[in-house]
Amino acid sequence: MATSPFKFLQEVRAETAKVVWPTRRETLITTVMVFILVAVASVFFFVADQLIRLLVTFVLGISG
Repeated sequence: MATSPFKFLQEVRAETAKVVWPTRRETLITTVMVFILVAVASVFFFVADQLIRLLVTFVLGISG
């Protein structure tokens, strides 16, 4: 089932025209939310890591 390159490109253009692109505002809001969530996750994992470190050093009796 071979398709000519011209026909293929027409179909690609038709499909691309159906795509709903986000507005600049939507992109900005989504980007800001990603940065906020990365910061929150970073703080959470830092605190969790410190708590686990303290617990392990306490249980094993390691003095730092």
